[in-house]
Amino acid sequence: MSTVNADGLVPIAAKITSVFYRRPSPTEPPYVEVGDEVDEGSIVCILEVMKCLNTVSAGVNGHIVKILAENGQTVEKGEVVMLIEPSK
Repeated sequence: MSTVNADGLVPIAAKITSVFYRRPSPTEPPYVEVGDEVDEGSIVCILEVMKCLNTVSAGVNGHIVKILAENGQTVEKGEVVMLIEPSK
């Protein structure tokens, strides 16, 4: 199971410094929006490192509470990009 923070939320953090993308391509809708229900296998974003696109899964069943990074923004290793409230 994913780690839960003090607020009871599961943070999704960048594993390496990368570029955060909310959608699979500029013409596609975002993978998720605040309030969306996800399961542990749901893709929630892409992190790009040197032209390699790495999809990121939710890792937990729940719903998206907050999206902290902007589309196209560089994020640092360990930076939280999204918060998920796990299902009870």
